[in-house]
Amino acid sequence: MFQLFVLILFAKIAAIVFEMIRLPPVIGEIIVGIIIGNTFLFDFLELGTNIEVLSVLAELGVIFLLFSIGLETPFSELKKVGGTAILVAVLGVVFPFIFGYLLIAYSGYPQIEALFIGAAMTATSVGITARVIKDMNLMNSIESKVIIGAAVIDDILGLVVLAMVSGIASGGALDIVNTVIVAALAVLFVVAVVFVGSGMLPKFRKHTPDFKTLPRPLSLRRKISPLAVALIVCFGLSAMASYVGLAAIVGAFLAGMVFAEFKDIFNVEEQFGAINEFLVPFFFLYIGISVNLSTFGGIAVLALIISFVAIATKFIGCGIGAYRLGAKSAAIVGIGMAPRGEVGLIIASVGLSIGSISNDMFSVVVFMSLLTTLVAPPLLTYAFGRKTGRMAKF
Repeated sequence: MFQLFVLILFAKIAAIVFEMIRLPPVIGEIIVGIIIGNTFLFDFLELGTNIEVLSVLAELGVIFLLFSIGLETPFSELKKVGGTAILVAVLGVVFPFIFGYLLIAYSGYPQIEALFIGAAMTATSVGITARVIKDMNLMNSIESKVIIGAAVIDDILGLVVLAMVSGIASGGALDIVNTVIVAALAVLFVVAVVFVGSGMLPKFRKHTPDFKTLPRPLSLRRKISPLAVALIVCFGLSAMASYVGLAAIVGAFLAGMVFAEFKDIFNVEEQFGAINEFLVPFFFLYIGISVNLSTFGGIAVLALIISFVAIATKFIGCGIGAYRLGAKSAAIVGIGMAPRGEVGLIIASVGLSIGSISNDMFSVVVFMSLLTTLVAPPLLTYAFGRKTGRMAKF
């Protein structure tokens, strides 16, 4: 209890401080984790011999985080995304993955480690990107709509890449047959859920009564709460994803998208917000605690290089995808897609948990995620200012 008390207290204080200085709270939570993991606090809290509780809370936190992200993305909304957003998303995944993989592979690291680093570099943080744009009061701009739409598709593609890489790592062999099988499983699972979510659920939705207008005795609320339904869907699809060899968070994200179709009936955003308020910080604390600063000096140069490549490949790839909007708009989109944030950390944590990447390389990904998240707000402000002829409000 004392361990949980200290961890959640420090996490919340850090989140509040970073919000006050207009930086993403997630950065504060990670930094607190780094401090705890590399100071006397680690032994004081007995985390070395009692890490299991924190590990379980962190795993639940990341599952609910991905479910909540999916909850903001109903399948019906994906149909409204234009070709520009799709092209931005695809190029924003292909460029970082290829160059990230080549950089690590030709630096002498194992191929599976290179695959995970490439996968971590594909991610775009929907939450951080949207938060930055919202704070600048520019949600209605064409660039913002493309960024948000592309970020949603980018997350789906990134999770499919994660599923493929995780499957390859679990198989223990990096060959064409294994890759094709894993890719087929990943795509089949995602396509099946998307088909149900976008094809069958809307038809079922038309025949589903609004529980708010039903007489109390007829309401299912007397039998099962909306939160319970959400938890069943979340854990059910997460378990199915794990059963076919994919990452559980892939199922959690898709479960959120499925449940998003019924948000007006089963309104659980507020309830999940309360759950996430408790659980999600433990994931980012766990990320920070996993970083070993004593070994960081030897990989500082690599961390800076990977961070530069991560920013450049998103800027170039997504910029090419959005070039039809004009050079200045393409620059805005390229910068807006750069933050990796929590999604890149999630991918790296999966690699670390199954032993596919080392602690040193995990620290590199954490550094890359932090740096790309930190540089996005000022660069977006500057890019929007160049287009509008005035400094964007941030």
